[in-house]
Amino acid sequence: MLSAQERAQIAQVWDLIAGHEAQFGAELLLRLFTVYPSTKVYFPHLSACQDATQLLSHGQRMLAAVGAAVQHMDNLRAALSPLADLHALVLRVDPANFPLLIQCFHVVLASHLQDEFTVQMQAAWDKFLTGVAVVLTEKYR
Repeated sequence: MLSAQERAQIAQVWDLIAGHEAQFGAELLLRLFTVYPSTKVYFPHLSACQDATQLLSHGQRMLAAVGAAVQHMDNLRAALSPLADLHALVLRVDPANFPLLIQCFHVVLASHLQDEFTVQMQAAWDKFLTGVAVVLTEKYR
């Protein structure tokens, strides 16, 4: 359960991300593939170049899903149910990859937002993204 302060911090960081979803998402994917090469198996169609159209497009879609989760913090299950079905039942993504993605997302946020991404904001985002990952992996059970 997110506190009112955590919700405000999540929204504040999202406002800083808004308009840069494709760039942040592409960088997130590149970092994920670099640090955890085994995750690339789910994205054989994506180039390893940050300005590649498909990479930017998928990064945009990923962060659009995060944005939808931010907008629906009170009902993540309903907001993310189609995405959970896709990842569990169609793509069969190993749920162990979600914490890796969260870790890379924190690094991307910290590198871009620097001093604006406080320890408290990082903690709020970690809690929020962990909740998102829990919802996305519920369909595996």
